[in-house]
Amino acid sequence: MKSIKHIVVVAVVAGILACTKVPISGRRQMNLLPESQLMSMSLTQYGTFLQENPPMSDEIEDTKRVKRVGSRISHAVEKYMKENGMSNRIANYKWEFNLVNQNTVNAWCMPGGKVVVYKGIMPVAASDEGLAVVMGHEIAHAIARHGNERMSQGLVAAVGAAGLAVALREKPAETQLLFLGAYGAATGAGILAFSRNHESEADKLGMVFMAMAGYEPKEAIPFWERMKAASGGGSNVPEFLSTHPSHDTRIERITEFLPEAQSYFVKAE
Repeated sequence: MKSIKHIVVVAVVAGILACTKVPISGRRQMNLLPESQLMSMSLTQYGTFLQENPPMSDEIEDTKRVKRVGSRISHAVEKYMKENGMSNRIANYKWEFNLVNQNTVNAWCMPGGKVVVYKGIMPVAASDEGLAVVMGHEIAHAIARHGNERMSQGLVAAVGAAGLAVALREKPAETQLLFLGAYGAATGAGILAFSRNHESEADKLGMVFMAMAGYEPKEAIPFWERMKAASGGGSNVPEFLSTHPSHDTRIERITEFLPEAQSYFVKAE
């Protein structure tokens, strides 16, 4: 009994020490999992995904667009992190941007800067600016460490704080599924829904990133209007929206934040 109490105390202390502030919002979050461990899982799962879903040719115009926009957004991320003393958040990032031949309306970013865009979202993105909204939003989720936060919450709910290490060690399959769900790279019931806080933070931080990359942040408004239209108002909700719940107030909140995002805008030469 004493040893169990000791483990719980250690876990709670570790959780307190793991509290960090999310960029832009300043919200405190508790990440119980080491980023180094998530980075390792990311490389494994990302490699497996690409083996099963080979990237589309670099010669395809949409692939060129994904890599072009991704490069500009990633440079903006690095600049923002450096200017705000947060470079440690992306210290081991090695950016990669791939387009896969799936008609699903989806995109995601794993720790380490591993970004995948599905072909199905390209018509909704419609332009470089629209794609910048998508990629900025997904990269923002990774930078804000929302996946770590969701995995921590999921593991605690499943096994309790004291069982985190055991779950990671003895239940690799379940942990991998939780990982994929936390980063939007899985389908079905395993996906963990983003909270309103996560969505708002990703919207805002993504707009800042795209603005610093030279893309008009006001383009986020028509993009989300197109995403709303893509759902058809029925039950056939695009994957991008099923893992990123679209609240009625989303566009209103984006509009309210637009002046601040606009202050970061640097017109590309």
